[in-house]
Amino acid sequence: MKIRVMLEKVMNVILCLSGVTAIAAVFVISLYMLINGVPAIQKVGLVPFLFGQTWRSTGSNPEYGILPFLLTSVYGTFGACLVGVPIGLMTSVFLAKIANSKIAGVVTGAVELLAGIPSVVYGLIGMLVLVPNIRTIFHLKTGTTLFSAIIVLTIMILPSIINVSVTALKAVPKEYEEASYALGATKIETIFKVSIPAAKSGIAAGIVLGIGRAVGEAMAVMMVAGNVANMPSFFKSVTFLTTAIAKEMAYAPNGSLQKQALYSIALVLFIFIMVINMVLNILLKGRKEK
Repeated sequence: MKIRVMLEKVMNVILCLSGVTAIAAVFVISLYMLINGVPAIQKVGLVPFLFGQTWRSTGSNPEYGILPFLLTSVYGTFGACLVGVPIGLMTSVFLAKIANSKIAGVVTGAVELLAGIPSVVYGLIGMLVLVPNIRTIFHLKTGTTLFSAIIVLTIMILPSIINVSVTALKAVPKEYEEASYALGATKIETIFKVSIPAAKSGIAAGIVLGIGRAVGEAMAVMMVAGNVANMPSFFKSVTFLTTAIAKEMAYAPNGSLQKQALYSIALVLFIFIMVINMVLNILLKGRKEK
């Protein structure tokens, strides 16, 4: 009996330490980003940094305006979610509520394969297949555009949305659906008016994961977006926040304003993801209270 009590206390300590470690990791990352990201913003100025439209970090008169990068990340993420969320949600409904076990097994295997493909492979396929076709179809000088990046990101976020949403839909108590059928609702009505609302927290978690992947992706979009600091347009080459950091961080001199500005971009990206998470959590809590 004493051994069981001791084991329970040890497990409580381990679980507590795990939770504290997660919180400490977030705190350390946040502190590190603030320490390294704030100096450049102080030197350049918050308004010129966030709303400047020119990024010329290696010129004789360097400029550090990240508005093109920021808007590109917003448009790219919004575009990917606009297309990917409905497709992911419908696929998860099909897998959880409609498909038989054999078909569901095949589709689930395909989704898991998509989740396991490295980002560089998505970028390579996009560069070799998608980019030339977009250039030909739309008669462009180059196919490396924001539109290409949105398509690649849409495919990349699907596994996150589908896997979590399927789990959430399968966790809905059968009594809810049986009560809906008893009241005369059809299967489709039950899915969309009972099952999906009951699983909305899990579905929202999947969407947040998808958004996180879209916002944080660098390698794939670097290969298909063109990496030019233009203001975002669907059929122009653009640069995302992530790719702006990745393409310059390796050769930026230590202690230079250029490197500090790259850390500032990372800080903006970090805050951007935090704001998205906070907004979604507030919306979900507000709906639960209602």
